[in-house]
Amino acid sequence: MQENDLAVQAKLFRRQASTTRAQAARDMKVSQTSIFNAEETFDRSLVKLRIRMIEAYSKFKVRGPVYLLEKK
Repeated sequence: MQENDLAVQAKLFRRQASTTRAQAARDMKVSQTSIFNAEETFDRSLVKLRIRMIEAYSKFKVRGPVYLLEKK
């Protein structure tokens, strides 16, 4: 999964949990703008917040990052 995929999953799981952005902001102890950016702004690196959201609103645990080296 790439970082952009984490944003999509964070939003999906938050919605499935019937949690508003305002409630998610309170749960994560961040601003509503941070939640919006974590879900909608792919050019910002908000990996830690996205991971926290996925783990809070789903049955999944996020492991990573993984960097693979391949021979040239």
